[in-house]
Amino acid sequence: MKLLLRILITAALVMGISYLMKGVIVDEFTTALTVAIVLGLLNFFVKPILVLLTLPITFFTLGLFLLVINTIIIELCDYFIDGFSIRSFWTAMIFSIILSLSQSLVFQITGETKK
Repeated sequence: MKLLLRILITAALVMGISYLMKGVIVDEFTTALTVAIVLGLLNFFVKPILVLLTLPITFFTLGLFLLVINTIIIELCDYFIDGFSIRSFWTAMIFSIILSLSQSLVFQITGETKK
């Protein structure tokens, strides 16, 4: 049940951010649900591999390269989902930062913890 709630919250945040940012296009709420699911899967399967492969760069940039990895994950999501579009790399970076911060805030308010 917690997983379903997290997916719904993430989908709602994706829809909200898409209304606020001009470079992010989400066709409908079902597309936002798909984005939330695909983002979760990419974060679970692809992100650890990217973090491991880019560990020296991440170390030398004091962790700032993780922002680039998050942006790559968003761009991959854009590539795989038809109704989801991000205009540029920088738009994807801002989108990923806003999504991460808003997820942290909402999950802290609702009492959801990351396990």
